[in-house]
Amino acid sequence: MDFIYQPWTWYVSGFLIALTMFILLLLGKKFGMSSNLRTFCAACGGGKASSFFRFDWKNERWNLLVVFGAILGGFVASHYLSNGEMPVLNEATISSLERLKISPSNQYLPQELFSVSALSDTKVIILLVVGGLLIGFGARYAGGCTSGHAISGLSNLQLPSLIAVIGFFIGGLIMVHLLFPIIF
Repeated sequence: MDFIYQPWTWYVSGFLIALTMFILLLLGKKFGMSSNLRTFCAACGGGKASSFFRFDWKNERWNLLVVFGAILGGFVASHYLSNGEMPVLNEATISSLERLKISPSNQYLPQELFSVSALSDTKVIILLVVGGLLIGFGARYAGGCTSGHAISGLSNLQLPSLIAVIGFFIGGLIMVHLLFPIIF
């Protein structure tokens, strides 16, 4: 059981991802989390409001299980497969977090941003709303999200996915090194 309770090495999890992508390729399916939102909206009648949601969503309902599995897997991992210990952080990371007034003793989500009490801060609400809109727009504009392009698109050797992934990395670097210090 110790194998389950510790982080898996890259070659085990990488192999499992590659195996999953190979099976999806054989079945003629594409993987991506943002496409599930389109499927969900179409299933709930979104086609009445926009032609973007007018498609045969029933052919894509298998992918909704991916979302359910991600939610269920996260719950099981955090409640039953975790020993409750925080990963060991680098000293430079700890000092950077403290400069931003974010406690390094948080678990994976900083309580200063992701707690019920943080929702009383107007700045936090604006950051969450604007960030959500930008992520939604970006996923739509890029034709998929990071998981769809980086995992599915790259494994299918799609040039647009390579360009999108390069853009994701550049955007992430700009955010962390330029915008994040200004915002916080």
